[in-house]
Amino acid sequence: MTTPFQLPFDGVQIGHATDADVITGTTAVVFDQPCPAAISIMGSSPGTRETELLDAQNIVQNIDALVLSGGSAFGLDAAGGTQAWLAEQGRGIFLDPVRIPIVPCAILFDMRNHGDKNWGQFSPYRNLGYHAASNAAGAGRTLQLGKVGAAFGAATANTPGGFGAATAQFAGGHVTALVAVNAVGSPMIGDTEHFWAAPFEEKAEFGGLGMPVPWPADAAQPRLKSGQRVAGQNTTLGVVLTDFALQPADLKRLATHSHDGFARALYPVHTTADGDLIFSASVGDRVLPDTAQLELGIVAGNCMARAIATGVFAAQQQESKR
Repeated sequence: MTTPFQLPFDGVQIGHATDADVITGTTAVVFDQPCPAAISIMGSSPGTRETELLDAQNIVQNIDALVLSGGSAFGLDAAGGTQAWLAEQGRGIFLDPVRIPIVPCAILFDMRNHGDKNWGQFSPYRNLGYHAASNAAGAGRTLQLGKVGAAFGAATANTPGGFGAATAQFAGGHVTALVAVNAVGSPMIGDTEHFWAAPFEEKAEFGGLGMPVPWPADAAQPRLKSGQRVAGQNTTLGVVLTDFALQPADLKRLATHSHDGFARALYPVHTTADGDLIFSASVGDRVLPDTAQLELGIVAGNCMARAIATGVFAAQQQESKR
């Protein structure tokens, strides 16, 4: 059983779809209404679709969904599946005589696990994107964590990868971080069971172990997945959601600031072997007080650090029960 997480606000539903034979999956973040969004990319090996639309200078200001997927470049097909589902619901920008759903997408590399990648003429990702969106429609506020969705085939240097989430109430609103963890580095301090994100943990959400005592002498020695020192085989994908009404430029800053959470929870991070990126989106109409604007990014970064650790911790718990 995956660990459930409860979204703190309405306006968005999240669904997963997995393929146990290929050992991969897709996650769709479907918004009840078109909403503004942004993206910040800090890894050097990203794979994306429709993300240029998220530049504040461009004309399309709102999106219908976001898709995170395994499958490397093949996984970009997942956005087409989610787009097809949305079109069936009558969603999208109306450009007479059709509606065109806007679905930015980002992918991670999970092609070196032992799943069967000989899928024939077409990859499974379009179907995975369709089913992830369909599953989102029935999910309500409940979200499964761990080895699920876009993180089903993911891994880090020394742990399973996982899909994580964390939330914080702040200034009369909420900030929620979602993440598919597939890092070249490690979320653990050295070879211990302690998470780099431990200082930000709330309510023992990833084991409550705190920091290691004594501090490992080799903690600063990087742990790298399969000894990798080349690009393009990993990538951690994040999403920050808030019910504050933010404009695209503010969302861009929020996504950029949220990368602090990657740096607090993974070591190393933002490497040439990662395509690390974070989407942000506003799904509410709460007014962010002027006095809280600076702190919003701090809270988002803390949530992202916690989300990374909760995703890996849930995956570890699931694997230990097999």
